[in-house]
Amino acid sequence: MPKNGPSGHSSRVVEVVNVKIVFMGTPELAAGVLKSLYEAGHEIVAAVTQPDKPKGRSKTPQMSPVKEFALEKGIEVFQPVRIRKPEAVEKLKEYDAEVFVVAAFGQILSQEILDMPKYGCINVHASLLPAYRGSAPIQWCILNGEEKTGVTIMQMDAGIDTGDMLLKKEVSILPSDTAESLSDKLEQAGGEAIVEALALLERGELKAVPQNEAGSSYVSMIDKEMGRIDFSRSAAEIDRRIRGLYPWPGTFTSYKGKTLKLWEAVPLSEEAGGEPGSIERVEKDAVYVNTGKGILKVTQLQLEGKKRMQVKDFLLGCRMEKGDMLGC
Repeated sequence: MPKNGPSGHSSRVVEVVNVKIVFMGTPELAAGVLKSLYEAGHEIVAAVTQPDKPKGRSKTPQMSPVKEFALEKGIEVFQPVRIRKPEAVEKLKEYDAEVFVVAAFGQILSQEILDMPKYGCINVHASLLPAYRGSAPIQWCILNGEEKTGVTIMQMDAGIDTGDMLLKKEVSILPSDTAESLSDKLEQAGGEAIVEALALLERGELKAVPQNEAGSSYVSMIDKEMGRIDFSRSAAEIDRRIRGLYPWPGTFTSYKGKTLKLWEAVPLSEEAGGEPGSIERVEKDAVYVNTGKGILKVTQLQLEGKKRMQVKDFLLGCRMEKGDMLGC
């Protein structure tokens, strides 16, 4: 797809009509992007997604959101365990696609695959590159207190999110946004952006811009232990952690020897009146917890073995008092 200009950078000014697409993606965000492509009338010859994974106590195999949508619309589904294996590569060749569109697929493509389609592989990345490269940009934008993020349509290369940028679309992050709600916004923005990018591609108006390495950053994967709350941090930081790790892995602490998950909270600027983690006061609809800076107003939680509930319902079956400690 790229053609090197005098500077050596990729430059994409090509005319493409009736583009045949192989779509690669797995989670809900990717399914939303696939839906946008489908509704825009693009020819999607196959949807490549991760194999079904066992879920719950019954370990029943569960289809990915991308697979569910593809089957619903009669799109062929391909689920390679390893996309780089020779048999998977040969299968991709059979589709004779002109471009691969990738959105949160979950596997790294080999150079052979990147070079396979006539017009290359285009990625829908959920951040404003070159910042927040990596696999968890949505969560980290909230954890770091960013006020905006967005999607970048990127030409894939051998690096991790290092390819030339083709189109960007910004999205505001509200103080109430969780990783889930922000993902929903980016799903919509990503669908709009890739449809717009392909339209520009068809008109020969899509141009690539190299990323500025000086402004690049990588983010790590999210793991369950990140959800453990450190009350010595500020109320604002803890609030961002609750929202940024929602719904998975969620944030947790302990109360009287049992795990206590915090699902909703509001940071208050009033000064803490006691040791971080101690309960400052209990009201009908909220529990106020001291932190390293400020007070955290907790409005929804879940005690080990119990259902998630609002504080007013939680307090009917569990007594909390000023001075009680959360955490170790």
